[in-house]
Amino acid sequence: MKFTRILLKLSGEALMEGNEQYSHRKLLALAQTIAAVRQQGVQVGVVVGAGNIFRARSANLQIVDRVTADNVGMLGTIMNAAILRDYLRAEGMKAKILSPRELRPLTSAFARDTALSLLQAGHVLIFAGGTGNPYFTTDSAAALRALEISADVLVKGTQVDGVYDKDPKRYADAVRFDRLTYDEVIARRLQVMDLTAVTLCAEHDMPLFVFDISDPANLLRAVAGEQDGTWIVKE
Repeated sequence: MKFTRILLKLSGEALMEGNEQYSHRKLLALAQTIAAVRQQGVQVGVVVGAGNIFRARSANLQIVDRVTADNVGMLGTIMNAAILRDYLRAEGMKAKILSPRELRPLTSAFARDTALSLLQAGHVLIFAGGTGNPYFTTDSAAALRALEISADVLVKGTQVDGVYDKDPKRYADAVRFDRLTYDEVIARRLQVMDLTAVTLCAEHDMPLFVFDISDPANLLRAVAGEQDGTWIVKE
């Protein structure tokens, strides 16, 4: 395999199918694929968003302020993490949820040394609760956790097969990039991750691979270096 430790970033939408907030088919496929990656000897951390439950930035709540909305979104990520954890355990995986603050009985408090020990012991770790602070997205949380656990790569599963110069779902002539630098992402204003996450990865030389997770089996191919997508690197 190409990597020994990865951080997988999933959107909440990766758990959905049609009108199902939680798709048994999608969750089962994700869990089976993550288990297959783990069985290849790759240590796996996961950050999952909460877009299937609540999206703070687009919530039309005239009284609830941004801080409250972001905290609600962080709770949503813990809900998603708990669902994914049980699917992973059903596949025979050791799985644990870590969050910035302990929320018993679902999560334990994140500590880097604890996370590294659990990864080395074969656990799949799901990092929930974002960064623990408002105004930061789960993309930023993913970049932060990837750096803290010294991941080889941050792999971001999306609903398209990489990064395009414009929305491929709206424009038939959209062109996919095979490789970009973080400077190009910023200069072109490409909607890969939020600027905080992009800057964090760039400053600390964390490579990012963006690929299509609509077929969860693509994750196994991505880890093996056999999946189409877009690489984003410092230089």
